[in-house]
Amino acid sequence: MNSEIRNLSPKTLWNKFADLNAVPRPSKKEERVIKFITDFGNSLGLQTQIDKVGNVLIKKPATPGMTDRKTIVMQSHLDMVHQKNANTNFDFDSQGIAMFVDGDWVKAKGTTLGADNGLGVATIMAILESDDIVHPAIEALFTIDEETGMTGAMGLEKGWLQGEILLNLDTEEDDEIGVGCAGGIDVTAKCSYQSESVREGKTAYTISVTGLNGGHSGMDIHKGLGNANKLMNRLLFGGYEKFGLRIHHLKGGSLRNAIPRESFATVVVDSNRSEAFSEEMRTLFTTIKTEFSIVEPDLSIELQSTELPDVVMEADVQEQVIKALYAAHNGVYTMSASIPDLVETSNNIAKVTISDGEVVVACLTRSSVASSKQDMVNQLRATFELIGCEVTTSGEYPGWAPNMSSPILKVLDRIYQKLNGQKAHIAACHAGLECGILGQHYPDMDMISFGPTILGAHSPDERASISSVQKYWKFVKEILKEIPKK
Repeated sequence: MNSEIRNLSPKTLWNKFADLNAVPRPSKKEERVIKFITDFGNSLGLQTQIDKVGNVLIKKPATPGMTDRKTIVMQSHLDMVHQKNANTNFDFDSQGIAMFVDGDWVKAKGTTLGADNGLGVATIMAILESDDIVHPAIEALFTIDEETGMTGAMGLEKGWLQGEILLNLDTEEDDEIGVGCAGGIDVTAKCSYQSESVREGKTAYTISVTGLNGGHSGMDIHKGLGNANKLMNRLLFGGYEKFGLRIHHLKGGSLRNAIPRESFATVVVDSNRSEAFSEEMRTLFTTIKTEFSIVEPDLSIELQSTELPDVVMEADVQEQVIKALYAAHNGVYTMSASIPDLVETSNNIAKVTISDGEVVVACLTRSSVASSKQDMVNQLRATFELIGCEVTTSGEYPGWAPNMSSPILKVLDRIYQKLNGQKAHIAACHAGLECGILGQHYPDMDMISFGPTILGAHSPDERASISSVQKYWKFVKEILKEIPKK
């Protein structure tokens, strides 16, 4: 229960995390958490401001002996990804996260944990509240809507911040110091279709793809994890090619920045071929589960008979959509030629819906190279425009180019080695961090990103390492003591 979380070390950080996780805070619904964090700042008697888009800024003066140090911006985002298992009864709009301890891990009961980026927020809160942590002047920046558009960072006013160094607390490996990230863009394909009445002599089934790992569509895209939308489409393609399967309804995935874990379809076949269809589907189920047995051991694919619907999707459009989804790229597109083992460009086919005369395919394309990102977008556009879809893009945000000469990087690199006896992994990541956008507003600001180890972000398997948070907390406090002089 949450009470055991409050007894973890460091208590001050975990208590702030428990306080935060009691507040519902899904992306684009941050009103309550904005009030929570502004009330917190005001309760400490600190200068607290809200900008026009909802970002919160809390300023704390330097502790004695630190007034000659550069002002730092400590930054994390208030919103969290809201994902849950299909069999979990939970309302992200009204409930706080139910947490528990499992060995070295803090987890949530069937939902995302919110450690991304709640542990960063809790860290900053703990420092703002402290009276015994040495630090320079701090501008604590809490942004909104990072997970579904980065609109908080994009809407940040120029000149609002005075800090010279930005510490972004949104990296998810405690041995990594982040110096760069990918940019991203949302790609959406839509088309309409006519419904056809279901004739007599038909049998209906539901097909369910569940139990996949899911995860972060940037950080986990290279792991070869199953994409529920691609797996479902493989089943629909086989059923249509061999048995004339017709689609009544399809819903797969929920968020662009999460690899889809589940997909559900209602389909219709001729009754006189239903037995052969069932046998063929189960054979294909076995084949797919065997292929993914190593990376997706909990994958479940089920076929169940259901009530016959009144209508199905028109055949010509259905065939085109199934084939376009088969052709559309999902996963790693290119690897970086300049940074070893870094994904350069990828695409996540995040959501597919077929319902009430409309098909919607929602993707998130990421890249650290703008031209390669556009190449991936063009590939998707070409694929879906060939079948008559309208393809639009939105929510584009820039990447963050690495600066290996960064002064704050040298400070963190030295401190990490001093504390841990080994060098940190200095890397760019394939996730989208707000540093790229903030850097456009404040091009002279020296930026770095780090954080505790969080696994399974953007999925209900999200978990935070207790020992890593302890290691990270020591790192944070040491960094604050060694911020360079003005």
